[in-house]
Amino acid sequence: MKNLRLFSLELRRLFQSPLALSIIFFTMVSPLAGLIFYKPADADTMLTAYLANPSIAGGAAGGILFGILTVFELDRASRSRTDVLLDAAVSSQSMAAIRLLSLTAAALMTAAAAMAVWFPITRGQIGTVFDGTDYLLSYLLFMGLSLPLGALAGASAYQFTQRADLALVLFAAFAGLSLTVWSDNWQLCWLNPCVWALSDDFSNFRIFRSVAYMRLTWLAALAGLWTLSWMCVRQYGKGIFGSFLRSARRIYRPVIALALLLCSGTAYAAQPLVDHSNPDETVFTFGELEYLEGVVCTGRTAQVFPNLTDGTVTGLASYQFQNTSGQAQKAAFAVTPGYRISSVQINGEEAPFVLGDYQEYNEAMLEVELPAEEAAEVTVEYGGFPQENRNSSAMQGGREISEEYLCLENASLAPRLMNVLPDEKLYPAVIEITLPDSMTVIPFGTGEAEIVSEQEDGTSTWRYEDNGTGGILYAGDYIREDIEAGGITVEFYYGRKHQEVMEEAGAAEAVKAVIDYCTEHYGTLSFGAGGRLKLIESRVVGGGYATEGASLLDEADFTAANLEDGGKGAAAGEVMIHELVHQWWGLGNMFDSSDETSSWSAEGLTVYTTYRIVKELYGEEYAREYYTDQWKQAVDDYYLNFYVRNPEYLDKLPEEKRLEISNSLSYVRQYCEMPLKILKAEELAGGEEAMDEILQKLFNRELDPAYPYLTYEDFLDACGLTEEELNLDENI
Repeated sequence: MKNLRLFSLELRRLFQSPLALSIIFFTMVSPLAGLIFYKPADADTMLTAYLANPSIAGGAAGGILFGILTVFELDRASRSRTDVLLDAAVSSQSMAAIRLLSLTAAALMTAAAAMAVWFPITRGQIGTVFDGTDYLLSYLLFMGLSLPLGALAGASAYQFTQRADLALVLFAAFAGLSLTVWSDNWQLCWLNPCVWALSDDFSNFRIFRSVAYMRLTWLAALAGLWTLSWMCVRQYGKGIFGSFLRSARRIYRPVIALALLLCSGTAYAAQPLVDHSNPDETVFTFGELEYLEGVVCTGRTAQVFPNLTDGTVTGLASYQFQNTSGQAQKAAFAVTPGYRISSVQINGEEAPFVLGDYQEYNEAMLEVELPAEEAAEVTVEYGGFPQENRNSSAMQGGREISEEYLCLENASLAPRLMNVLPDEKLYPAVIEITLPDSMTVIPFGTGEAEIVSEQEDGTSTWRYEDNGTGGILYAGDYIREDIEAGGITVEFYYGRKHQEVMEEAGAAEAVKAVIDYCTEHYGTLSFGAGGRLKLIESRVVGGGYATEGASLLDEADFTAANLEDGGKGAAAGEVMIHELVHQWWGLGNMFDSSDETSSWSAEGLTVYTTYRIVKELYGEEYAREYYTDQWKQAVDDYYLNFYVRNPEYLDKLPEEKRLEISNSLSYVRQYCEMPLKILKAEELAGGEEAMDEILQKLFNRELDPAYPYLTYEDFLDACGLTEEELNLDENI
């Protein structure tokens, strides 16, 4: 009861302290930094900009502020020289624990207050894609848990040193490591969690799991460290070692500290979220496996059962082999790290197998010895929590499995065959997957999924046919629109939460306008198949890709913020057009993006094509007002820019400021200067029809497999122009 009363008094005194109240106030307003200048998450989604960045900034600032407050609060008695009197009334160790508890309580109450204050602001900024669960988990994990961690770290530093100045130096170094050296290590950045994006249209449980795991690991580590430092609290006039030895007489104290540190170390070493792929991505030993002689795969099947609650997958995959070699040989399969192989059967009988520890490119190798018999059916039972590639662990989230979204790629769908050639049918496959009725299954390719059975538990089993050793499957809460354009049927899939944004942007009309225009002027997309093309909006992944019959659209391209980007179009529908034109200039024709300073990129031709489509839709005057005139103004301002005229001064700026200016200048060069140069090339080449003919030839040119990119030299040669002739020193 005495300790409870002391805790109540200490907490009340804390909320009457001017310093504590100032810290609480600045912590509550610190998410504002994430809206203005501190933006560690850089994806172009609404939740990233208006939820992830503010909550991470609030956690980083709040953790530092509460660490500083903790040091000053623990040093208060020493500064006022009342420590001797206080120690005579209350045990110094008891008082240290009570102060930490009161500071932790104040930190949690501050986080709750910040969550309440920022709720209406965040909801208004994000708009229709706001999600209450994402908001709660973001502020709880990104900000809320950072404050008590800061208090634990500050208290540990002070109790070890018993000096405020040294404690502040140690705490500053610890916080600085998280913000700099450890910022890209998802397990070590205790203050600023490694989050690159939050999805607007789909769930984010995978990244929340990652941050929660990191927070709990550090909570155990700092609690263990604090327990050790608490045993060092000075008592009976003894120094640090004497006080520690006296406290250690009660054996449970060091045992608790050791147990907490061991739990933290074990959690760090045995984390289940990221694999142990070879960090050297120039090595590809799995791709160098020799194919088995006399062995072919005649077909495969897979039955897949995702658990959408815990993010795991179980499955049963069967492979049919013909072996004409007359001898036993080892077949190799790629397995996603995190999956375990429960059993392997050959022709219905249990068979031995080896799942190797070595991993590369997010795959491990399963080896099964095929018998010398001519026909063999290998059945593999697998399952587990799919891990992400360690080489991209700073961009976790791709392995999202939930009732709103999942993407199973290649080995995460079923073990991928690596060293057996196909017969003449090229690895025919039949895939079945069981999911809730609310989810739509979309094979990424020419296959079409259909429901073959419905269960009483509200799930349905989908089946589709595929071809190849792997395959990609998307599923989620999708809306589908069928659009007739360019002589093909486009199946347009986008997230249900994004429906209002898509309708306001005129998505269906934009798709039709782009496909009709680009097909007529440049040619049909090479990845259309059988008169059909799937356009699939994916969870934010940082880009798109395409294959025969399907093309991926990153959700970040269609956020409300992106659709208001004046550099891509004057209105939301025109930005939608811009992003869809990338199917021709970006996916249909690739551009080498290794030189970020170059003005030649997919954006130049995409902006130019958008301008041409808008000109056709809305007239020349509209296109001139909202496109060419704005390009010219931006380019004029660019050449008047101080750092463009005096580049030597740019190198003298701090790196962060230099990158900010360089990115801004690069944006103008790619989105404004290059379209003007293409417009000038159009005039010099003989007009719009001549330019259409040039671009059509470039789009349909024969690719060099060694370097398949469309270069600026290719464009100049096709126009019969030199680089100097396109300099913008004359009016267009």
